[in-house]
Amino acid sequence: MKITVVGGTGTVGSLTVAAARGRGHEVTSASRRTGVNVTTGEGLNEALSGADAVVDVSSMPTLSVSPAVKFFSAAAKNVLAAAGTVKVPHVVRLSIIGVDRNPHGFYAGQLAMEKIYDDAAVPTTVLRAAQFHEFAAQTLQRSTLGPVVLAPRARVQPVAGREVAENLVSLAEGEPMGRAADLAGPREEELAQMVRGYAHSQGSRRLVLPVRLPMPMMRGMAAGLQLPSAGAQLGNQSFPEWLEQQK
Repeated sequence: MKITVVGGTGTVGSLTVAAARGRGHEVTSASRRTGVNVTTGEGLNEALSGADAVVDVSSMPTLSVSPAVKFFSAAAKNVLAAAGTVKVPHVVRLSIIGVDRNPHGFYAGQLAMEKIYDDAAVPTTVLRAAQFHEFAAQTLQRSTLGPVVLAPRARVQPVAGREVAENLVSLAEGEPMGRAADLAGPREEELAQMVRGYAHSQGSRRLVLPVRLPMPMMRGMAAGLQLPSAGAQLGNQSFPEWLEQQK
């Protein structure tokens, strides 16, 4: 089948493109690099035309409510409008576990996006996943201040990005179901410890200091609001196992 991956050059997007191609699908990777802009709609009709399914994993880095809501609302509306115009039979969208319990910061944008998908005229499936193992590397980069890393405390149950990608492709191969079962990793981890472990695996000698960040989004994560509920799917690869592969 023909699958278009919107946001196909990002962390999970590139993994989704690889997973789909590995399963024999014809894949189009759509991103700004290929002339597609989800916030304006530019290039979307062309990128989605002829697709049997679309997987949208487009995202942006922000912790602020306003830009998150603006981006994810525009992206959802534009992708769904283009899918309706070119008659794509199924759009799969990636979201995050617990955005309804912790609707702050970046998660406010994800929740706004989900509400648009809930009301879509196009057949859709939304998969909520936990933070990826790769989140440790991203957090390290954002939290480094010279020789010190201020690693935020948070309860997470991270899942391998590769397993999320494979799940997204499986959903794209199937019938639309509205909301898929949540996907998390096999065990809970502490984010600050994940950051410390990743830093050490890369040979970093920076001092990693666990900190409690006061913003509502991070308070919610520290309270475990992003942990999976009963009935969630659990991936196979643990964070320590993933970490061994990064050395």
